[in-house]
This record gives sequence, C-alpha cells and structure tokens, in this order.
Amino acid sequence: MGTYTPTIGLEIHAELKTKTKMFCASKNDPHAADANTHVCPVCMAFPGTLPVINKEAVRHVLCVGAAVGGEFAEYTEFDRKNYFYPDIPKGYQISQYQYPLIAGGALADVQLTRIHLEEDTARSQHTGDNHSLVDFNRAGVPLMELVTEPVIRGAETAIKFAQELQLLLRTLGASDANMEKGEMRVEANISVSDSNELGTKVEVKNLNSFKVVGKAIEYEIKRQIQELEKGGSIVQETRGWDENKGSTFSQRLKEEAQDYRYFPEPDLPKLNISRITEFSLENIQASTPELPQEKRKRYLALGIKEDDVEVLVSDSQYGSFFDDEVLSAFSDTKKVTLAANYLFSDVRGSTPSESEFNNLRNGSFTRIITMIDEGLLSSRGAKDLLMLILKEGGDPKSIAEEKGLIQVHDEEAILAIVKEVLAENTEVAVEVKGGKEAALQFLVGQGMKKSRGSFNPQELMKIIKKELGI
Repeated sequence: MGTYTPTIGLEIHAELKTKTKMFCASKNDPHAADANTHVCPVCMAFPGTLPVINKEAVRHVLCVGAAVGGEFAEYTEFDRKNYFYPDIPKGYQISQYQYPLIAGGALADVQLTRIHLEEDTARSQHTGDNHSLVDFNRAGVPLMELVTEPVIRGAETAIKFAQELQLLLRTLGASDANMEKGEMRVEANISVSDSNELGTKVEVKNLNSFKVVGKAIEYEIKRQIQELEKGGSIVQETRGWDENKGSTFSQRLKEEAQDYRYFPEPDLPKLNISRITEFSLENIQASTPELPQEKRKRYLALGIKEDDVEVLVSDSQYGSFFDDEVLSAFSDTKKVTLAANYLFSDVRGSTPSESEFNNLRNGSFTRIITMIDEGLLSSRGAKDLLMLILKEGGDPKSIAEEKGLIQVHDEEAILAIVKEVLAENTEVAVEVKGGKEAALQFLVGQGMKKSRGSFNPQELMKIIKKELGI
C-alpha cells in the first residue's frame, strides 16, 4: 500500500440567535412545537414580498470574524443561489458568494477561507407512508457559514476545530450551536493523495455530532485509499453518513458554483461595512467578551491544571462561579489553586443541581477554603462540610462547629485517641515498628475515623510515632 496524505476542509453552518429571521419579522424559533406557526409572506416567498436585512445577524458574523482575526469586507452583497428542493420556498436561497462579510482568519491553528451569511431552509419531514411534509418555521432563519482552508490532516484536528468553534459561538452569544438540534451542522470535504497534488474532493454532509464527524472522516479516508489501491478513481460527489452501517453513502454528484447560477440579489442593498460606524472593528471588539483562548491563558497563569482550565472555559456555570466567587475573594496563588482543587475534585465530582451549587455562592465556598488554609479543617472535614453546605446551605463555620468538623490541635485529646487506636490494633502497631509504611497510614486512618476527621493528620502521625518510639 502506498503512502497517502488526507486533506480535509470543513464547512460549518450555525443558526444565529436573533429575535427575528434573516429577511423578515417572523420570530426566529425553528424548534417551535407547532409547524408553520412562525411564518409570514416574506419567508414563505409570496409574490411581491421584499426582504430586509437583519442587522443583528450581520453583527453576529462580524463578531465571529473579529474573534478569529478575519478581515472585514469593505464591500459586501447578497446573492441568489439557485436550486430546487421542496424546502426552498423561493426556488433559490439568499446567500453570499463573491463578497463575503469576512475573509481569512484562523481558529485552533486552522486557517479560514471565509465567513458569510445566508438564510436557512425549511425542514422536510418524511412520514414513512410515501408522504413528506414541510415545516417552514426554519425557513429564513439567519445562518452563518464558515469555510476553512483545506489544511486539516485528520479527524482529531477536525473535531477539535468544530468544538472550538462551538465554544466561540456560545461565548459570543451568536449561537447556541447545539448539534443535536441542527443548530450547528458540519460538512467535511475530504480527499487523499499520494503526491503533492490534492486528490478528488468528496463532501460528506450534515454531520450532527462531534463523534460522527470523526467517524465519517476516518471512514471516508479509508474508503478512498482502498478505492485507489484497487486501481479505481474517486468520484467528486456528495455523500451522507449512515449511522447504523457506520459508513458513508452516495447522494448525488457534487455541484460546482456555476450550477447554482449565482447573481446579486436585486431586492437587497449593497453594504459598505466601513461606512457603518457601529460595524467598525473597534466598536465590534469593544463589545466582545473575553474569548476562550484569552480565558485559557489567564487561568493557566494562575497555576490551574489544564483539564480544569478547559472546564472553566467551556462550562459557564463553573467559569462564572470561579471568577465571581474565588478570584474576587483570593489573590494569592495558594488559595486559588486550593479552591480549584476542591471545586473540581469534590464539588463537580458530586454533580450538584443548580440549587445545590448556588448554596456555595455568596462567600460560602471561599469561607470553607479559608478555613482549610487556616488549618481549621482537615481534608476529610473539608469534604464533609462541602457536601453538607451543598445539600443544606447555611453558614460553614457554624455547621462545622455543630458537626464537630473543626480540626483539633489539642495534643492531649489527640493522644487519648492514639492510645485507643494502638490498643485496638496491637498487631498493626508491631508492623509499624518494623517499618511498614502502609501500617502507619492505617493507624492514621483509624485515628481520623475516631475523630470524625477533626484531627490534623500530620499531628496525628507525629504522636503515633512518638507513642511507638519510632
């Protein structure tokens, strides 16, 4: 078998979060329970109707463009993309062809070609009895399309890119980008070649989860290599993904741009972005929140572990909690990292409900961390107190005192427990004298158990060794 290099480019569509659709005043709610309830003469393509550009949709795309370092268009226009399908009410889709809103840029080390704006199609529903119904609630929903350069070499990189784009869209508030709802759809253009020339491109459409993106790309690379090894050739076509079979399947020959007969949309004005003050790069950047990559750098500089940083960046609940509660209370690295360790190992590990998680707000969590730092709580006591506060709320110090969780530093009290432990575990005590470290840890554990976690483990160990004369 020869050596083949895969080349992958992605086209990703994302439904944008706006109050109304792209070119009309109908509500942007494609997931409405009742079909065809958010429609009007414009998005249903009644004769004589005229589209109007949704300014907020344009702003969303410009925000994404600024975030990826893309170049704002000096001049842009909308075009008619002509093709027939039952879910295209006009017989054409209003899109952008020659003059996209954004050119270039990069995300997750993948170079971008363009980002443009268009309208979504309606949704066909196949009944299973040789009938199809069309729900036009989605027709005309603002749709951002992002196209990468063909520079991706494997499924893992493609998945990472799609995940990073989803995170960026959510951070900017541009889209919820839920793939299971069709709010973000990935199409992969895949080719393989054993030379410096690009191979014949095959497009795999409508990949609706990150897992499927990876499986489809890996399958298609393998399929194309096998076909070339047999002496066959790759057909430029559009393929779909069959989840049940775990394979791609041919849908139709791939259209070229000329097949869509693009021409400028005559019913919409041309846009000179540079002349619209609120769309200047400076104004867009001024309203842009902290971006995922910026958050990563900030958290890593605090000494937080990479896996925990990814949670803070991708989970807004934990990210906002950490910023609002922990970083507003602590400035020294020791307490910040201590708080991070308990937040991710104990709090997140218990999968709290929203109401339980809120019990840690308003300083409750940081008061517990301060008590740990001051030596008032042992590790065991801190874990128990965290769970009590999560479930019941209340003042951490009062509850710790009530439940006997405050760490005891009284040497006489510790000695009394140590004598009990040694009397109950004489054989283990002998093993400790013989140098068995595990036996020593057992005795410390027994002491902590008797004290309900209120002893300092180091002090407990010190007194055990003293009593055993080691």
